[in-house]
Amino acid sequence: MCLILLAHKVHPNYPLVLAANRDEAYSRPTAPTAFWDDHPQIYGGRDLEQGGTWLGITRAGGIAAVTNFRDGYAAKNGTRSRGELVSNFLRGSQPAADYVHRVGREAHAYNGFNLIAGELDELYYISNRGSHVAAIAPGIHGLSNHLLNTPWPKVEQGKKILADLLRHETQELIDGLFAVLADRAIAPDDALPDTGVGLPRERVLSPAFIISPTYGTRSSSVVLVDNHGQVIFIERSFGERGKAGKSVTGRFALETAPTPASV
Repeated sequence: MCLILLAHKVHPNYPLVLAANRDEAYSRPTAPTAFWDDHPQIYGGRDLEQGGTWLGITRAGGIAAVTNFRDGYAAKNGTRSRGELVSNFLRGSQPAADYVHRVGREAHAYNGFNLIAGELDELYYISNRGSHVAAIAPGIHGLSNHLLNTPWPKVEQGKKILADLLRHETQELIDGLFAVLADRAIAPDDALPDTGVGLPRERVLSPAFIISPTYGTRSSSVVLVDNHGQVIFIERSFGERGKAGKSVTGRFALETAPTPASV
């Protein structure tokens, strides 16, 4: 996952609104979003190379998502798959606060990552390029390949549009979020970060929706959870150079409804 936009306890009907793009090598085998055969309480896509996931939710209301922290100066080989940070949380029963603190103690075993994990009422964030675990305050947040709410162009643009979309009806909200995730505009050079991959690569990676010869946006997801615990989880998959693939819509009820947003 390389872009996450999140409205946490902001919308009067949807305590959780999440939109996210997963960027990955086109050659990496992937299963579309579904309930997992070996862990039927988990709903999410699956990395078929390592068995983990980038975004998932459980029937009990646990949710987690991960992005890479892009640091071309510090990347190393032989590390554990970052997708297990999500799948291990979703498979387990450990409270989110305890889990993310445990991840913090093991953070050196991974290349750079950002992890969001929680039980819908209470979300936490940790990065092995940051200083500590943080509870995510109610509000609108954005995460790409740097720390939470780092003002990269696609993060700032996405947060601004998300804030406006929250005033719209459900279908307009969903359509608008997918439009944000589909944005292929390249940011101007003077707004690009220096993450150690060189200016040409920074340009390629700057849009919300990434296209390159071997790497790009593989899926766009929109997740809404309402005050009654009803989940809408829509995933649109893509192939090489943004070719549209399968679209999956999941609708199901959580075992426990989240606390309604305060507005």
